[in-house]
Amino acid sequence: METASQATTQAGPGPTARRVAGKIAVVTGGRGDLGSATALLLAEHGATVASLDRAGTPAPVRHPGITEYDVDVTDEASVAAAIRRVCAELGSPDVLVNAAGIIGPAGASHTATVEDFDVIFDVNVKGVWLLTKYVVPAMIEKQSGSIINFSSIHGLTGGRNVPLYHATKGAVRLLSKSDAAAYGAHGVRVNSIHPGSMNTRMSRNSAEQSDIGAEAYYKQLVGGNPLPRQGEPDEIAYGVLYLASDESRFTTGSELVIDGGYTAV
Repeated sequence: METASQATTQAGPGPTARRVAGKIAVVTGGRGDLGSATALLLAEHGATVASLDRAGTPAPVRHPGITEYDVDVTDEASVAAAIRRVCAELGSPDVLVNAAGIIGPAGASHTATVEDFDVIFDVNVKGVWLLTKYVVPAMIEKQSGSIINFSSIHGLTGGRNVPLYHATKGAVRLLSKSDAAAYGAHGVRVNSIHPGSMNTRMSRNSAEQSDIGAEAYYKQLVGGNPLPRQGEPDEIAYGVLYLASDESRFTTGSELVIDGGYTAV
């Protein structure tokens, strides 16, 4: 099966290459499947990219426009130090992509522990807020910037398999709208992106946890879609590219759904 980086590289930047030329972009979860595809595509289109992820996580993509930084998105001191380094070494960010996230254990709400709750909310919600807290002041100073927060289709619809994950993605959706309202006067745009079922390690982990088995899980999840397949990471990356570029300069507080039509039926 073709990897995200292969798909993006083979597709190439295309006729509208360098859509984010000169921009400095911070991508969290930059060594994950969606984050690495995003970091690579932004770099191919001319951005200088800071890819942030947990220490010890291997970087699947190498590109001269991508610099790797270690960070714990749940720890304020770690986030503050990473952004200081990015600003000192690359310059103040024009784009922030909050792609870091975890899915947590499957099961109804009453089966989760307090530790499960704290861990998933710390990564998926607190992490988005902390990165925004430390990146947005420089954007306010420049009176421009684009923040793209990764939610999910289940941040719109909910679902029974991983309710805590769905709750975090709903929180990210509303945080994005609230921040769009707060920072618009400073020229800072904030949007959320909502992937459907994607061909990623996280999706495979979710399928393996399902009580109906992986094959039935995928059939249930995407079998009724107008486009009855999983998405590929580069298909999300192109959505991020649009929101990061000046092409979307009148777009803020919006929800970009990329789900093969899952939410349409």
